[in-house]
Amino acid sequence: MNYALNAENVRKYFKKNKKIVHALKGIDLKIREGEVYGLLGPNGSGKSTFIRIASTLLIPDSGRIEIFGYDVVKEASKVQKLINRVSVEASFFRKLSALENLLFAAGIHGMSKKEALMKINDIVERVGLDKKRLNDPLENFSRGMQQKVAIARAFMTEPRMMLLDEPTTGLDPRAKREVQRLIEDMKHKMKATILLTTHDMEEAEKLCDYVAIIHRGRIIVKGRPEELKAKISDKVHNPTFEDVFMEFTGVRFDEAEYEEVETL
Repeated sequence: MNYALNAENVRKYFKKNKKIVHALKGIDLKIREGEVYGLLGPNGSGKSTFIRIASTLLIPDSGRIEIFGYDVVKEASKVQKLINRVSVEASFFRKLSALENLLFAAGIHGMSKKEALMKINDIVERVGLDKKRLNDPLENFSRGMQQKVAIARAFMTEPRMMLLDEPTTGLDPRAKREVQRLIEDMKHKMKATILLTTHDMEEAEKLCDYVAIIHRGRIIVKGRPEELKAKISDKVHNPTFEDVFMEFTGVRFDEAEYEEVETL
């Protein structure tokens, strides 16, 4: 089978305070085209490191990732044409308007202003942006609105794969629901393959077709959300994802997050 993303034995370490920190310890993932794949884990577990390697921003120390058959290291320029990434803190020219930021992004990718305006008009409707506010400075937008602009900007290049790195972290509940609805729409209306990193278990269960739990740089377990809960249903009545995490890692999620942050 040809996969949208195929990762084999990906390892990455960093030096910090004269110590070697192993962020990824042999990650294997296979993502089918058209699915939303969740990489669920506490802060410091290696999620963002993996997504930065997948988006060609970091080079693995060993192992490989292919996206639609292209190696992210050896064929980075080809991969970059197929993907786009939205991070927890999207970077903008905040004094400029949303429209100016979107036009700038389009120009970088060689689009004419006429073509860009046509795309922007279509995309902002899809992501639920208020067209009346497109000329407002981004610094006046809420975090939720800024994330919508970031996702709209990512779709300017019509990527086959979206890499969403904690896109709802720090948002208020309403903005979080809006971005989550947008992620669902991306799958159904825009036919994008999505890799979503999150430490929100409810979000992973709600949005993802398939989930891999990552802990201390290793994939502990993976499967469809209902399958993961079914694996422990004989031990826990009406199990939650919190129960799934604790069963396979041996620690509660909040304890793991504190532990990981302290370690890294």
